[in-house]
Amino acid sequence: MNLLTRLRETAKNAAGKTAYYFMGQGTTYAELDGTITKFASGLEKLGVKQGDHVALLLGNSPHFVIGLYGALRLGATVIPVNPIYTADEIGYILNNGDVKLVVALDMAIPLAEKVHAFLPKVKKFVFCETSENGISQHNVESLTLYSKMKSFTEVIASGDLTYQGPELKDDDTAIILYTSGTTGKPKGAMLTHKNLYSNASDVADYLRMNDQDRVITILPMFHVFCLTVALNAPLLSGATLLIAPKFSPKEIFELAKEFEATIFAGVPTMYNFLYQYPEGNPEDFKSLRLCISGGASLPVALLNNFEKKFNVRVSEGYGLSEASPVTCFNPLDRPRKAGSIGTSILHVENKIVNELGEELPVGAVGELIVSGPNVMKGYYKMPEETAAAIRNGWLYTGDLARMDEDGYFYIVDRKKDLIIVGGFNVYPREVEEVLYNHPDVVEAAVLGVPDSNLGEAVKCYVVSKNPNTTEEQLLEYCREHLAKYKVPASIEFLEELPKNTTGKILRRALKTQITHTV
Repeated sequence: MNLLTRLRETAKNAAGKTAYYFMGQGTTYAELDGTITKFASGLEKLGVKQGDHVALLLGNSPHFVIGLYGALRLGATVIPVNPIYTADEIGYILNNGDVKLVVALDMAIPLAEKVHAFLPKVKKFVFCETSENGISQHNVESLTLYSKMKSFTEVIASGDLTYQGPELKDDDTAIILYTSGTTGKPKGAMLTHKNLYSNASDVADYLRMNDQDRVITILPMFHVFCLTVALNAPLLSGATLLIAPKFSPKEIFELAKEFEATIFAGVPTMYNFLYQYPEGNPEDFKSLRLCISGGASLPVALLNNFEKKFNVRVSEGYGLSEASPVTCFNPLDRPRKAGSIGTSILHVENKIVNELGEELPVGAVGELIVSGPNVMKGYYKMPEETAAAIRNGWLYTGDLARMDEDGYFYIVDRKKDLIIVGGFNVYPREVEEVLYNHPDVVEAAVLGVPDSNLGEAVKCYVVSKNPNTTEEQLLEYCREHLAKYKVPASIEFLEELPKNTTGKILRRALKTQITHTV
């Protein structure tokens, strides 16, 4: 079984069921499956073969869903790319990933015109038409890129509805996800059809997804969190996607109310914005049975405040690209422990080890490692990095964690973000949790900075909703709740914290950017 087979089964058995709503318009499973089939056939007619690499430079839209499943049905390998990356970042991924065809919005045509000569492996560009920023046929014909171009609708129109596609093997590479590259050039994690299906299926079972669920799909589809939890798992379950093109608290509340959403998946920053939104009406969320948080640690204070205000359970989980991504979730049939990423999901094993790979006892802090059918086959064209990440069948995550006596795991921090103050370990999350409990703090980020006496010192960046809050007030608050060596040496106020496209706060960007005290 794979995602494509399961989708086809749903389209046959529940043809009239709505697969997704986008901009108020619904599309059934039968219509979606038919369009995917024709797109796959159209790609084949453009010369794309099984095993070729197809890149998607798309935001949240039906184009992404059709492009993803269409390319997979053909047997191609899909490489999702953040469409707001710079030309250099995109060029690196397309070249390193040996991409043969690119699917992008038509607003990317000017960029493609500038760089396509430097992308010799890319033979075709398929551009998705938009209602604005489109380029007229006359202008398109004048481009040097013109011979390589096709429109998304043309590809679908050329396709054959009876197309069957090749047999897909479990170990075939389905998707290559490029990591953020915070420690160097991005690495492409190769995920197989088995990786994707097993994780989507296990997540759906763990969270009890069913064909009556309506899932708000606002996380970026090109990101692995959304890909599995808010796209593949719902479609595998026969649920309905409520596709939102961009995050807006106002629109999320309206979407949830209009379509009686049952599941919302987001990152901590989204929960913070929803909680802080003045017009946020708990009645608009009354249909929600579950909120899912991932991508970064959710501050306990925010979790408790959100649950109290909106009367909905928030279950935090954990994952990484190399694991397709989910390894842990707070279970629905047992108590949810605030601050925990939960227990191991079905068919996945997590454990805590020391530097020698030896399992540590309950409560001890060590590196979290993972094993299961969701673990990647390796990094694309990087055998040494693969060998370092996967050892004896275990994926080494680089995250420091501990496990309690009930089998619940807690992320302490990224191994590389650990701050050592005078020989004492300080975990940024611990300090951040204290700051989030202060009534004036909206966001906080903690990192280590060089210190001539102690080796490192704790530095904090804070966004406050009270312009009168002072550094000394927050430092005094920290002194009341933290050991002396954990208390920040300084706190700097910012209007906002730097984030990536999923809303995750970027600590490393804070180390290099020039900041200004508010």
